[in-house]
Amino acid sequence: MAPMLAALALLALLPVSEQGPHEKRLLNALLASYNTLERPVANESEPLEVKFGLTLQQIIDVEWNDYNLRWNDSDYGGVKDLRITPNKLWKPDVLMYNSADEGFDGTYQTNVVVRNNGSCLYVPPGIFKSTCKIDITWFPFDDQHCDMKFGSWTYDGNQLDLVLKDESGGDLSDFITNGEWYLIGMPGKKNTITYACCPEPYVDVTFTIMIRRRTLYYFFNLIVPCVLISSMALLGFTLPPDSGEKLTLGVTILLSLTVFLNLVAETLPQVSDAIPLLGTYFNCIMFMVASSVVLTVVVLNYHHRTADIHEMPQWIKTVFLQWLPWILRMSRPGKKITRKTIMMTNRMRELELKERSSKSLLANVLDIDDDFRHVPPPPNSTASTGNLGPGCSIFRTDFRRSFVRPSTMEDVGGLGGHHRELHLILRELQFITARMKKADEEAELISDWKFAAMVVDRFCLFVFTLFTIIATVAVLLSAPHIIVQ
Repeated sequence: MAPMLAALALLALLPVSEQGPHEKRLLNALLASYNTLERPVANESEPLEVKFGLTLQQIIDVEWNDYNLRWNDSDYGGVKDLRITPNKLWKPDVLMYNSADEGFDGTYQTNVVVRNNGSCLYVPPGIFKSTCKIDITWFPFDDQHCDMKFGSWTYDGNQLDLVLKDESGGDLSDFITNGEWYLIGMPGKKNTITYACCPEPYVDVTFTIMIRRRTLYYFFNLIVPCVLISSMALLGFTLPPDSGEKLTLGVTILLSLTVFLNLVAETLPQVSDAIPLLGTYFNCIMFMVASSVVLTVVVLNYHHRTADIHEMPQWIKTVFLQWLPWILRMSRPGKKITRKTIMMTNRMRELELKERSSKSLLANVLDIDDDFRHVPPPPNSTASTGNLGPGCSIFRTDFRRSFVRPSTMEDVGGLGGHHRELHLILRELQFITARMKKADEEAELISDWKFAAMVVDRFCLFVFTLFTIIATVAVLLSAPHIIVQ
């Protein structure tokens, strides 16, 4: 019983709060004749100033002064502020003009903090969805500016004047960093617009959210794999044509790049206003890989050409066997290609053409020297063996001896038989010589085609390597920024 009495005595000593009755009386006094449709100003000709601010954590700050909600705190037990539900008070109908929300207003209705001087603070949290024009020209190295335009829906500038709570813009102190975007800033601006339809000015406050895309993910997951795939296409030009896998490698790289681009297309913005920088780069690499496959076919075609089917035009000899190898610093076994050797080869070709044109018709047809048409020298004179080799020197000796004047008719008959045998021997030697010469020419022509294919391979390797480097560097240098972590 004693502990209970002590507790009652303690409760009796506690001071009794008189806040409840005063707050109730204050609310009844303020809201008894309060009309939520009345604009709270002492003079209807003056605008009501509403301070508008934005904290980038889904919170809006709206402050105004209500003339009808003023009291003397000493008359109501020191009550200096109240929390009143917004449907019982007048509040400015400030909405986001470019809202994309289904309910248009995405704020949560919280209580209005009313102070004894009439100031009202309304801080409704909300998730805003706005319509913004996205510029993807520099994707993924792009900056985006999204405007959030707030203004009164029914009051003009003469009745409700919106002012920025902070001239620097929105409050970013509570912003939570995002893994995809980097927040540059959120400046605010007050706009007063007079439309052609209405003489009254209309005031709005526009906050511009300036964000920059973080490129680290795109750089290491899109650009680096694309460069590696293109490098594999370049290595295809170093593969020998006789390996049999040259064209297979090119087609495989092309298919792998196509599959990779299909995956990349899902991450690209699906708009047609502009071509993204990354899409332009991928198209260039795709064109390079496709061109490498086409030129690989040309290289294989050159490599497997034979003398029976193809003849090498003179311009191919000049370009792919002389000047282009000299530019690429290429050489053939036993043949050093320099500017001097190129000029000497061209000069010798011109002299050979002049020499062939000076030969007689019979020498050009038979492809033999002119001295075969001359009458042999007397039997006692020495004759030159010419350029037919040691085997033909016997023929020339026998041929010279056959011109010895015969003494009897039997010698005349024997002389005719020698002529026929010598003629057959000459035809056989010409046939064998022609076959050997043709085989040498065919082997040389096949070697020329293979060397031309090698030259095309080397030329494509240099050109496409330079193209890949220039395209990559151009894309990176043209971007407003490269790496944003």
